[in-house]
Parts: sequence; C-alpha cells; structure tokens
Amino acid sequence: MIILGIESSCDETAAALVTGDRRVLAHRLLGQEAAHAPFGGVVPEIAARAHVEALEPLIVAALADAGLKLADVDAIAATAGPGLIGGVMVGLVTGKALAHAAGKPLVAVNHLEGHALSPRLSDPDLEFPYLLLLVSGGHCQLLLVEGVGRYRRLATTIDDAAGEAFDKTAKILGLGFPGGPAVERAAALGNPKAVPLPRPLKGSVEPHFSFAGLKSAVARVAGDYPPEDLAASFQAAVVDCLIDRTTKALGTIHGATALVVAGGVAANTAVRSALQALATAHGLRFVAPPLWLCTDNAAMIGWAGAERFAAGLTDPLDVAARPRWPLDPGAETVRGAGVKA
Repeated sequence: MIILGIESSCDETAAALVTGDRRVLAHRLLGQEAAHAPFGGVVPEIAARAHVEALEPLIVAALADAGLKLADVDAIAATAGPGLIGGVMVGLVTGKALAHAAGKPLVAVNHLEGHALSPRLSDPDLEFPYLLLLVSGGHCQLLLVEGVGRYRRLATTIDDAAGEAFDKTAKILGLGFPGGPAVERAAALGNPKAVPLPRPLKGSVEPHFSFAGLKSAVARVAGDYPPEDLAASFQAAVVDCLIDRTTKALGTIHGATALVVAGGVAANTAVRSALQALATAHGLRFVAPPLWLCTDNAAMIGWAGAERFAAGLTDPLDVAARPRWPLDPGAETVRGAGVKA
C-alpha cells in the first residue's frame, strides 16, 4: 500500500509518500518562517497563497524522489481540518483533484489524528490503547487513543494551548519566530527558578489545561528580568502544568500500553524528558516520534491515511474542509475556549 499525503493546515506545505509497512518513501516540506517572521506569527492569507504556489511542485518532487507516478499510489490522503481554513482548502482541493483525475480513493484526514497516530509510524510496537498528550500550537489535549478513529478526550485547554503560549511568550520577549524553538534556546541559558510564575490549574479537581494566565504573567514582568531567565521560568511552568494534568489523567484510566506525546511542543526537550520520567514512575513505556515528525508534516498525514484506508475508511469528493474538527465530538463542553477541542 502506498499513500500520497498532503498537508497544508498552517504554515508548512508538505507532500509525502508513505507505505502501509511504515516506510517513508519520500517527504518534501517547505516552511514559511521568513514570510511570517515580520509579523511575529502566522498570517492566514499569506499562508494560503504560499500553499497555492508551493504544493504542486512539492508533490511532483516527492513522486520523483520515490520513483513513482500518481498511478502507482493506492490512495490520496489530504488534511481536511482543523486549521487555517484557507490553507486547509488548498490541500484538500488539490487532493480531490488528484484523486478524481487518477481514479484513486480520497482519505480526508483530521490533522489531529495525523499527530495522534504519528507515533505508530515511528514505533511499530506501539499498540492501542495508549494515553496521548497532544500538545501543539493550537491544541492541548489528553486523549485515550483506543483505535483508528476512536478517541476519548480526557482533558483539553480552556483557553490558550501550550504551543500558543510559547509563541506569544517569544513575541513578548522579542525572541523571534517561530516561538517554540526560540523560547527553548533562550531557556537553555536561563535560570528556571528565577521568576515566580503561576501554574494555572495545577492541583485542580478539573482535568483541563490553562495557559492564558501564564502568558499574561510573563507579559506583566517582561523587562524586570533577563529574557533568558523569563524563558526558562516560563518553560518550567509549562512542564509542571503538563506533568500535573497528565498525572491526573493516568489516575483515571486502566490498561494503557504507553504514555505517548505528539504535536509540535513534543519536540521540546524539557517536555520530553519530564514525560519520560513520569512514564517510568508509572511503569509505562514512553513513546515520542522523532523531532521531525512532531511538527506539521505530510508523512503523518500519509500514515493516518494508510491506517484509515486499511480500515476501509475513505471519503467522497464533496467532503468539506473544516476549521474545527474535534477527535472526540461527544466529549463534554468545557468552559472558556474549550471549543478548540
């Protein structure tokens, strides 16, 4: 089985060829950091136009890298949401056109499912069910991954996601864009105990996350401390919150095969190290994708497409792009901005 994966939900344009036996035959990715850096964040219209220009050449290049033609693929998987709707539409319409022209099945992939299943691409021994901390720029959730298309949400953010807080903190401190890596680099030079910052919802009886107050606390004291100390203290606070909430979730489930992390923030070394220690303390395997598979990419979309295609899950060509698309649509509504779930 060979799947062509297409990703364009935010500010990375990507195409990949992935097989059902976990081989990445080709992967091409073009980031947009230079285009968005002057604004300190992603500008949706700029992102969508860049996807239009970049996607076709990337798909052609990926097929050439793999030594394949479009006729050789078994299905086409494209991100159908959630994300910046302009970018999502570019990738999904491209996937539809290719599927129609080549007579291939279309798999409309939930971007979050791409992250959720990506650890199974890099670790063939990872079996369902597993506890997943999905932590990225737009989402922060704890999910029990029971199978392909079967997700039980245990917690979500009631306001900002952790990655969003990283990006905004980087902007407040003038560290540059993208914010996550910039904060991590600065934190490596600072004292994580230098600045007394809050740990929102730590120890709370409710299971959810909150990072807006932490970001605001950084803004209030910016200029009073060296940016490296603020970055280190902020990162330490995020890690404490993630570990506290994940520990709470571990106490509510049984039979998980592993503690898994995925999403862009999963590339953060401090986050990975703390979760590894937590898993060890609970007698669980810890699984994290390689760093390149944590951030947005088309290999995870191709792999999610392969898992869905193998389960007989394909989509009609009139499937709609979706700016929001929860993995667990039956999860309870939470206060605040929990609609992000």
